[in-house]
Amino acid sequence: MSSTVRIANQFLTVDVSSLGAEMQSLTSGDGRSWVWNGDAAFWTGRSPILFPMVGKAPNDTLKVAGHSAPMAQHGFARRSEFALASSSETSCRYELAASETTKAVYPFDFLLAVIHSIEGQALTVAAEVTNRDRRPMPFGLGFHAAFVWPLPGAADKQHTVTLDNGAEPPLVRLEGGLISPKRLASPFKAGSLVLDHSMFEQDAMIFPEGAGTGLRYGAEAGPAIHFNFENLPNLALWTKPGAPFLCVEPWHGTAAENGGSDDLEGRPYTMMLAAGETARFSFTAEILA
Repeated sequence: MSSTVRIANQFLTVDVSSLGAEMQSLTSGDGRSWVWNGDAAFWTGRSPILFPMVGKAPNDTLKVAGHSAPMAQHGFARRSEFALASSSETSCRYELAASETTKAVYPFDFLLAVIHSIEGQALTVAAEVTNRDRRPMPFGLGFHAAFVWPLPGAADKQHTVTLDNGAEPPLVRLEGGLISPKRLASPFKAGSLVLDHSMFEQDAMIFPEGAGTGLRYGAEAGPAIHFNFENLPNLALWTKPGAPFLCVEPWHGTAAENGGSDDLEGRPYTMMLAAGETARFSFTAEILA
């Protein structure tokens, strides 16, 4: 049975479910909601954690360390019950440990901790992956947070994603759910991308490298959210055309490449974690207005 923990300060209130350690809501002190509500008419997700892989595997079959098993898109963490390890007024930590069920599809001993914390008007969501196995452990880890589009009070305003580094990273698209090896011209101009729903008619926009460690998602002369990313070199932006949300997705690892390796170890940006080591990944979202 899933349960929910609430953390709050005078500026923000965040609800987090034990199912997937997934954020359910982000509300500012003035009552405005910033995170997508999971309306099934468009998409039931809100802010899933992607582990042990990001995206799809060929034929929905994960191959890793000589082992092969069915696995749905984005892995099993998003559909798993986490245990509440600790909580305070402004933070909570959920943990998912390897079990016989997980080892049947992903044959490694691991601990995945997801920590939500707030300070001022900023929310940080962190994931810590510990390899409890005796061998190196390959995995992908990603965040898939959906924020409202339009932002609160900005229904008729132009919305823009602006990269902190001012770059124009190359774009890749999905082919049958897998990464196309073809690099396309960047839709960013001097680090700025004016959002339009038509951009998502071919599914997600994926930027495997060059997007940097921070961006601003905001409305013209209106509210905005600034993001910082830790240990997350890949970026995707996604929505369903016409849906009132935008997913800002920083990843370490991508879907398998179309025509590339079927093995998780051979995917672009797969993390290889030594036995006994812990890797941390996080994003911080600060409400600016």
